Amino acid sequence: MKLVSFKGGVHPPDGKHWAKDKPIERVTPKGDMVYLLSQHIGAPAKPIVAVGDRVLKGQCIAEAGGFVSSPVFSSVSGTVKAFEKHFNAVGTEGDAIVIENDGLYEEVQYPEVKPVDEMSRDEIIRKIADSGVVGMGGAGFPTHVKLSPKEPDKIEYIIANCAECEPYITADYRRMLENPEKLIAGLKVVLTIFDKAKGILAIENNKKDCIEKLSEMTKSEPRIEVVALKTKYPQGAERSLIFATTGRKINSKMLPADAGCIVDNVETLIAIDNAVNNGRPVTERLITVTGRAIANPGNFIAPIGMNQQELIDHCGGFKEEPEKIISGGPMMGFALFTTDIPVTKTSSCLLCRIHDPIADLPPSPCINCGRCVEVCPSYLVPSYLADFAEHHQADVFEKWNGLECVECGCCSYTCPAKRPLKQEIASYKKDVMFMIRERKAKEAKQAEEAKKGGND
Repeated sequence: MKLVSFKGGVHPPDGKHWAKDKPIERVTPKGDMVYLLSQHIGAPAKPIVAVGDRVLKGQCIAEAGGFVSSPVFSSVSGTVKAFEKHFNAVGTEGDAIVIENDGLYEEVQYPEVKPVDEMSRDEIIRKIADSGVVGMGGAGFPTHVKLSPKEPDKIEYIIANCAECEPYITADYRRMLENPEKLIAGLKVVLTIFDKAKGILAIENNKKDCIEKLSEMTKSEPRIEVVALKTKYPQGAERSLIFATTGRKINSKMLPADAGCIVDNVETLIAIDNAVNNGRPVTERLITVTGRAIANPGNFIAPIGMNQQELIDHCGGFKEEPEKIISGGPMMGFALFTTDIPVTKTSSCLLCRIHDPIADLPPSPCINCGRCVEVCPSYLVPSYLADFAEHHQADVFEKWNGLECVECGCCSYTCPAKRPLKQEIASYKKDVMFMIRERKAKEAKQAEEAKKGGND
């Protein structure tokens, strides 16, 4: 099978051996459950329960706060204990609902589902929205919004992101081995919405067993194709994946739909299958707990709201005290200052490392070797952009396409001077985007005032 790829990228040690052969296991929480109201891009969900209310597993406890938002469901039965602030994986506090788990797991009576072929496009999308499905690969973009492009008839490719290129994470790999039928069923649901599109299962070739299994299961599916990707990071990044599988390019001003594509992660497609074919909302997700510090690494279906320290305890705790704990993978994840955070829809991995090699390597001046340029998948000059960021040169940063950075971290990884290129660029990128929004708002206000003056 021919391998496809993109320009640039790196080959970090994958670390997947710690958990790749560990079958999926369900875990049962013991403590209180904490449901953050913002587990997605967009407006936070709005609580629809009160302190003292008894709730059931699968019951909606917070409704969507707008079109770009997503509801939150209880993953246990119990009593609403409090509304309070709680830390998330990126270290900021957000509003949350705390539920005292009664350990009974009494569940709501789910409504009977209609066969997909009897549902309209709008009904399917509404079902996905009402079930709280968001991008579960990490971005958290509400899936119903992604499935509602302005020109749906121009969508030509539905790409299942099965690359799982981030080191250490093996959750998608286990899903493809153990629940391939649910992945395919979810992809078929999306293909029902876009009847002119072709489905692509895009898998890195370090997962040959998954390629073989999914190829065999889809050989009689004329609208679905398995595409083997060259194993390289960040092969699973949206822009890289679209280019590798279709040859089409997008930039920061475009959505995948502008290139006729929609990309969904493995866990997202399984959530779509659960929502549409089984009538089940998002109450749990698969998460990898791994790293040299963990006593028994593995892949676990964890209820949303479960404390992540409980996951670590379930794995036998630490065999050695970790120097760094990361939510997500080592390339794009977030270092945690506490494990007292809840599992959310976007939790994919807890990586516990005995030693942090980066801490031993203080940055030194740039030697102008150009390696960061060679590996950048966005064709940027990261060393320059980091300089512009350090000196707060917003105009030059924007001129040199700093907003096109996908924050993959390839530049930092390959830099022999160990400069924190990605961190400097990503941080300043947020500042520049804020400045641009402010500038546009000011220009719009001036235009409106000029228009009123002309009318006078």
